[in-house]
Amino acid sequence: MNDDLHKARFERLEQLSGKLDSVFRIPGTRFRVGYDAIAGLVPGLGDAAAMLPAAWIVLESYRMGLPRHKLIRQGLNVAVDTTFGSIPLIGSVFDAWFKSNLRNVDILRSHLNRARLAGVGAPYGDETPS
Repeated sequence: MNDDLHKARFERLEQLSGKLDSVFRIPGTRFRVGYDAIAGLVPGLGDAAAMLPAAWIVLESYRMGLPRHKLIRQGLNVAVDTTFGSIPLIGSVFDAWFKSNLRNVDILRSHLNRARLAGVGAPYGDETPS
């Protein structure tokens, strides 16, 4: 598969995970929350809706060649987030702390960077803006 395609996919996943898990900073703190925790405030529907983009991150990771044992780890992160996140109010606090989407993109980043050790170019997610 084309390395540019992997890079574009990874960047989309990184942006999505940031929006889901850490788009807003709580004033007066360094703590960040995302749309996943906010959606969790809507009983039932919010957590189900937040699970869809989380599942897409896992699917894209599969398409990018993430090994089965790491896909299982990502799936467990989504399952834990969805299960505990469905508890009213406490679940939203858990979502804000656990940040399963950022965890899953970190799993993918780590795998892709290891795969590129022999290659040329900057590692995934480590470019500095110009």
